[in-house]
Amino acid sequence: MANIKSAKKRIITSRKSASLNNDVKSSMKTSIKKFEKVLNEGNKEEALNRLNIAIKSIDKAQAKGVIKKNTAARYKSNISKKYNLLSSK
Repeated sequence: MANIKSAKKRIITSRKSASLNNDVKSSMKTSIKKFEKVLNEGNKEEALNRLNIAIKSIDKAQAKGVIKKNTAARYKSNISKKYNLLSSK
């Protein structure tokens, strides 16, 4: 444990921010999983709705600095490809 007061404060704030970052990342991953579940069922309309929700959550995580810009682009690209495969069938 830290002895200096500012170091103690820093530990507390870093734990808080880590917890918030984990919440954002978890909700992002959950929205992606929900999209993939609907996609596997084959429902195009619901899949499009879930795709938009997933993209929004990815953008939100990127805006908050939880994930990097290229990581967000990669996630969005991958789920868009999956949706386009369904819609082309």
